[in-house]
Amino acid sequence: MPATATSSRQASLVALRFGRLAAMGTVAALILIAGVWGSWGTAQHVMLTKGRERGTVLVDRCDGGTCTGPYTPASTGSTARKSVVIEDTVAVRGGQTYAVVVKPGSDEVVRSGPAGILYSWVPMGGALLLASVVVAGGLRRTRVAWALAGSGIALLTAAFVTI
Repeated sequence: MPATATSSRQASLVALRFGRLAAMGTVAALILIAGVWGSWGTAQHVMLTKGRERGTVLVDRCDGGTCTGPYTPASTGSTARKSVVIEDTVAVRGGQTYAVVVKPGSDEVVRSGPAGILYSWVPMGGALLLASVVVAGGLRRTRVAWALAGSGIALLTAAFVTI
């Protein structure tokens, strides 16, 4: 083969490799951004509690994906409520009392404390696991993929254990 055919073939292989790396890197980054986006909606209320109403809720009724119960304030400036709404998840059981943070401007609450923080970051744990597959298969970076997968598994396991 002439030298120009070989160099042109090598150039096209380099371009294809760069395109694969760019595409898979973008997909992995988007998956991780989506994980943060999905987690931050709840995590911001649980992690940034300064100035927010904190207290406890005694769950007395669950139906239709939500649970309700009376709210007892624990922070200054917080007011008692006859009924607040908390999402009915594996982290909430009827008859139990939970430490919660009130979402501003509503009667919705989210769990606080270590269990609430870890549970709010569960979507990020799933995103880490999914991104690890993309990084391993698309970018062929197995060490980075194992680190992402290990982080995701650790986050999901910690959330499961604390809940």
